Amino acid sequence: MRRTAAETREHILEVATRLFYWHGIRATGVDKIAAEAGVSTNVLYRAFATKDDLIAAYVDGLVTASQQRFDAATEAAGPDPRDKILAMFDALAEDIRPEVFRGCACMMTMAEFPDEALPAHRGAVGAKEWIRARFGELAEQLGVADPKTLADQLSIIWEGTNTTAQALGADGPPTSTRPLVAAVLDHHVRLTS
Repeated sequence: MRRTAAETREHILEVATRLFYWHGIRATGVDKIAAEAGVSTNVLYRAFATKDDLIAAYVDGLVTASQQRFDAATEAAGPDPRDKILAMFDALAEDIRPEVFRGCACMMTMAEFPDEALPAHRGAVGAKEWIRARFGELAEQLGVADPKTLADQLSIIWEGTNTTAQALGADGPPTSTRPLVAAVLDHHVRLTS
């Protein structure tokens, strides 16, 4: 089957995404990606000029997919901002199932690329900023007295859920995430009343 240049690029990115996530970005060489994609390294480099370009596309793809997934979850939850916040955490619970979760891709990317000037690092940080901003928007809609603090607390719970799922499994501490989020939301609503 012959692919267009755009289809080839997308196929290479899909393969790279799987390999980067499950094996690590630095540990996955361009030769391995090309072989698994069934293309030559020359074809890979026509699609992505450098491995850094491929890594940036990987991070951008993760961020876009996550934002779309969490936006869809909040939309499906209806108009109540409390339900929207809980829906984001329900979507996260789906994302940390053992068969699909090795760890937070953004945290792993930041660990592999600690230089803040690198596009991969900036993209991963941007994803974390987006989550916090989304919580801030929803906290504002909830009408609590201190939406910034609520957004910070929800972000901490979010990151803690990712980390404990990676270290201890989704059936461990992350099973307490939803009740904890509900308690934090109830606390902020009570403070506002």
